[in-house]
Amino acid sequence: MTATSAPPRTTARPGRGGFGRVLHAEWTKFRTVWGWVWSAVGAVLVICLVGLLATAADNKAAPNGSSALPVGPGGQAVNDSFYFVHQKLRGDGSITVSVSSLTGVVPTNPDDGTSGLAPWAKAGVIVKDSLDQGSSYAAMMVTGSHGVRMQYDYTHDIAGTAGATGAVSEEAPRWLRLRRTGDTLTGYQSADGSRWTQVGRADLSGLSATPEVGLFVTSPSVEEETGTGTGFAPAAATGTFGQVTLGGRWTGGAWASDQVGRDAGTSASYSRDTRGGATPSGGGFEVTGAGDIAPVVGGPATSGVRTIENFLVGAFAGLIIMVVVGAGCITVEYRRGLIALTLAAGPRRGRVLVAKGLVVGSVAFLVGVVSAAVMVPLGRQRSEAGGFPVLTVPTATGLRVVVGTGLLLAAASVLALAVGAILRRGVVAVTVVVVGMVLPYLLATASVLPDEASRWLLRVTPAAGFAIQQSVERYDQVVTVYAPSSGYFPLAPWTGLAVLCAYAAASFAAAVVLLRRRDV
Repeated sequence: MTATSAPPRTTARPGRGGFGRVLHAEWTKFRTVWGWVWSAVGAVLVICLVGLLATAADNKAAPNGSSALPVGPGGQAVNDSFYFVHQKLRGDGSITVSVSSLTGVVPTNPDDGTSGLAPWAKAGVIVKDSLDQGSSYAAMMVTGSHGVRMQYDYTHDIAGTAGATGAVSEEAPRWLRLRRTGDTLTGYQSADGSRWTQVGRADLSGLSATPEVGLFVTSPSVEEETGTGTGFAPAAATGTFGQVTLGGRWTGGAWASDQVGRDAGTSASYSRDTRGGATPSGGGFEVTGAGDIAPVVGGPATSGVRTIENFLVGAFAGLIIMVVVGAGCITVEYRRGLIALTLAAGPRRGRVLVAKGLVVGSVAFLVGVVSAAVMVPLGRQRSEAGGFPVLTVPTATGLRVVVGTGLLLAAASVLALAVGAILRRGVVAVTVVVVGMVLPYLLATASVLPDEASRWLLRVTPAAGFAIQQSVERYDQVVTVYAPSSGYFPLAPWTGLAVLCAYAAASFAAAVVLLRRRDV
């Protein structure tokens, strides 16, 4: 009797290369279901259409268009408006002065101004590359209620010593000094003009050989409570300076006095109503100014400025469409009894779900990126043509918002796919994701809920993922309403997206477990 030969043994791993076939099958399935394909195209159109409608109105205050906001060295939109008493410094040198008074006025009534000082009113010495708005600078200053500070290039803020936080007066003046050495500016403070403490240093690459140096005063708006919530009243400030001491080579001659820039309408400053000025006083100067030297932020004081978020307001509508597609990729097969065939073709059920997730997530990512890449430049062009200034942001921030919009839609679609696999009912799955993600976002950003409740929702629900689209920055040295209704999320952009991804990952893991255990 002849022995039967045993089948040859193979060293190949079971299923080796099988995932590629499963992935190709799921992609083929997606692109041949025209409803899903057209839904993805429709999501792009909806995001763009809603964004265009939301920014269609023209600014009646500037019917012929609006000039762009000043842009600082870092690429962000800035306020750069103050009154300046100045001379040119040739090369290295220093400027030293005492500040013995800083007072303010809030003109709540044109005939009877109410005394008040903005917390971030500023008076001090500044070295500025030029008189152009947005040019590089470094400054030492006293403030309304934040003590002595060194600030430079709009976004950088360094606090002085803890003992210099009180208000300045004739009995307790503050001495300020700025020293230039090449491109490095060093700031100092003193309580008596003899013993000096270094506050900070700023490296201003490419600083002019003859920058403008001198005394400045400015004042942003003052926060006030109104009948409808927190508002901002315009304000001005006056600083009293002692004798100015100069070191180094200067142009000499009389001091020049100028209003630098104009208020961009983003600090609610008094400079639109009252021009600054300077008068000699006791060997020094008394200078009045308004405006701000700071980055532009969101909030009530900048209601006339549009941001990237305004152009992408339709993202939530496109997200809903992709949630329907994501859930449908699995629930349709349950409804039509095709899931058994799918799993028979790919026995490793976890791989099937991963392949579906990659396909729907990739499509949703492209929908988000394409929509954002179209709407950001188009929205900017339409807004500026219609008279609305647009908040300029650094290139890295703009890129993060565009890519982040794609990641937002991708994560939401995968979450919907996972929930659909768990519940096996399309309508129920879509409802769960919309209620858990879109509804909290709308409630939090539409001022329906108190600010703290809105922040709570945007921390603990999948709606935290919308933080990836935030382009406005928060700065401690700029006062505004840092709330969801003003575009500020409680979590950092990538942290918020991580919360959404955590929900998607947990749901996906649960879906894989259930898919393996269920008898289809």
